[in-house]
Amino acid sequence: MRGAGLWQLGQSITRRVAQGDKKAVARRYFASEAELKKTVLYDFHVANGGKMVPFAGWGMPIQYKDSIMDSTLNCRQNGSLFDVSHMCGLSLKGKDSIPFLEKLVIADVAGLAPGTGTLTVFTNEKGGSIDDSVITKVTDDHIYLVVNAGCRDKDLAHIEEHMKAFKAKGGDVSWHIHDERSLLALQGPLAAPTLQHLTKEDLSKLYFGEFRILDINGAHCFLTRTGYTGEDGFEISVPSEHAVDLAKAILEKSEGKVRLTGLGARDSLRLEAGLCLYGNDMEQHVTPVEAGLTWAIGKRRRAEGGFLGAELILKQLEEGPSIRRAGFISSGPPARSHSEIQNEKGETIGEVTSGGFSPCLKKNIAMGYVKSGSHKAGTKVKIIVRGKAYDGAVTKMPFVPTKYYKPS
Repeated sequence: MRGAGLWQLGQSITRRVAQGDKKAVARRYFASEAELKKTVLYDFHVANGGKMVPFAGWGMPIQYKDSIMDSTLNCRQNGSLFDVSHMCGLSLKGKDSIPFLEKLVIADVAGLAPGTGTLTVFTNEKGGSIDDSVITKVTDDHIYLVVNAGCRDKDLAHIEEHMKAFKAKGGDVSWHIHDERSLLALQGPLAAPTLQHLTKEDLSKLYFGEFRILDINGAHCFLTRTGYTGEDGFEISVPSEHAVDLAKAILEKSEGKVRLTGLGARDSLRLEAGLCLYGNDMEQHVTPVEAGLTWAIGKRRRAEGGFLGAELILKQLEEGPSIRRAGFISSGPPARSHSEIQNEKGETIGEVTSGGFSPCLKKNIAMGYVKSGSHKAGTKVKIIVRGKAYDGAVTKMPFVPTKYYKPS
């Protein structure tokens, strides 16, 4: 299921359930249970009113008892707890783990301080994006990274293929896939004060992008101050046997203000924050430069290259790409993935990759790719929805200001 449809899917399920048509919902949206993988929190979601849908081969909650609109607003005002255990965490270890990873990603991994991380992109030989990932340099010989659920199989095959060749030449690198751990994302203004109740570590000294290994609620966790909402927050890798207890403890310590939140609100939150969803806003044929992720290419990497597709990417940095990702505000019904974008003359200049109604701004927002020159803020466009043209304009992203916790 493509992510741009998550918001729509949630609305459709809500309508049908409200109409009492639960059998139709089951037939239309739910694969048989035998086909889907389940996180250790699956029964906890169901017990708490989670509406479960297939996503990247997993049964995941699209929403709970509240609406996607309410969930989105509550995350920004109070906080949200997401189960993102379908995503794949892994560790690379060995004295050559950094030079190995730098062959595959655009980040200056060697330049990261221990205990810090960054967003990066795995590239292919043509400079396209295989996946985006948050990577953390735990130590000089230990890298921790998380890859997207829908890309897990191809990412792991890609890493393994290159690791075999690297090791055959004497490189010292090995890996461990953390299938024994679950991943929770705690986001929103109450994330830090709530989590502080459950750990002795002073979280006020842990800034955006930083990583620690510490005990939380009695469990040995990997904690990264990051997220996918634009809010302050954390991603917590916890041994799976402790995941349900940790989720319960977080909800209890927040006194009900932090709520379980599903994929529907996660999609609207990341869109408001101007963040890409792989499979929609990034693909195998889209380069990091075209995707607006030039900032993620380390200065040293721009000078030296050395990653897959570097020749084309460095050429784009020098000459500029032919297309660029941009944000849009539009009138009429919300734009959706593949909605055509035209200039004022009615000429096609691109298409929408993600779109929806912003619960926080109370207006339609979207992102997509347009020809270079048409990507500048204020440029007037027409967006075609169901065969009809509606007025729109290019706007800067993020649509909603980010609130990452950084040193003042």
